[in-house]
Amino acid sequence: MPESPCLTTDDTERLRQPPRLRTIRFGCFRLTYIPDGHVGLKPRGWLPETTDEDWSANADHLDANGNLVAGLGGLLVQRGRRALLIDAGAGPITMPDNPANPMTGAMLSGSLLDNLARVDGLGRIDSIAITHLHFDHLGWTLRPAPGNDQRPFHTARIHIGEYEWNWWRSLTPAMIDTFPGWAKPSILNRQVLDPIAAQVHPVSHGAKIFPGVHAMTIPGHSTGHTGYVIRSRGRRMIVFGDALHSPVQVAHPEWISASDYDQHEAAFHRRLLVERLAASGNRAFGVHFADVPFGRVRRDDAGRTHWVPCD
Repeated sequence: MPESPCLTTDDTERLRQPPRLRTIRFGCFRLTYIPDGHVGLKPRGWLPETTDEDWSANADHLDANGNLVAGLGGLLVQRGRRALLIDAGAGPITMPDNPANPMTGAMLSGSLLDNLARVDGLGRIDSIAITHLHFDHLGWTLRPAPGNDQRPFHTARIHIGEYEWNWWRSLTPAMIDTFPGWAKPSILNRQVLDPIAAQVHPVSHGAKIFPGVHAMTIPGHSTGHTGYVIRSRGRRMIVFGDALHSPVQVAHPEWISASDYDQHEAAFHRRLLVERLAASGNRAFGVHFADVPFGRVRRDDAGRTHWVPCD
């Protein structure tokens, strides 16, 4: 009997719950989702071509406020005594819902360092890989630890896509003025990025950043958005960053996301990614995938793709 692509009742509940610490074994790696917090995504603003009927059909993805639940955090990749952190959360932020913001609701974050300490991971991290330079992925690389003037990862090597790094560093005030007003507070200009400049090692597609981990360009969400491929014992896991923000997009990769820099390029690469994951059976990791960050893409008998948690 073929494996069912449907979520269990318990998994369905997790689609609309904030993320928790979750650890899996993957070949010679120990992989742990490290939560920093969560944010609500307003479905009709985030995915503007969707309809009320679409969300009636996918209501199991929505929380009590009618929002998608997006986790904030990072993936701790441990191999022996060494550790890599892929994305570094948003940092300590408490932000209430702003009705004028069509995209996001309330945000609560700041627990990443505490959660790293719970798994004895903080002191082991010698490298950080950033998927893209949005504040909710870079936060703790820029902020000091509580009660300390020092940034917690000030000695780590930071890997960022070369094109991504160069584009954000080139932003001028005139360019920033072209962004929507609600988005401007999250723009990371050159001055904001200066504290980590000496730590940054720009990478290109295919570059090895850690034993068994290579960069993978997935453009569209940002100019140089980069995923990462973890390989061990003949298996692969794709860490796809913000190529997808919610498991609902696995079923509907064609839905345009208003958060994407190039919406049509992002949709093209999202469809391609989902198709390749379904065909290969590779595991994947979605940092924003509520409480189901580890999973696979399965195709049902009707040809529809689904996200199946596997942790």
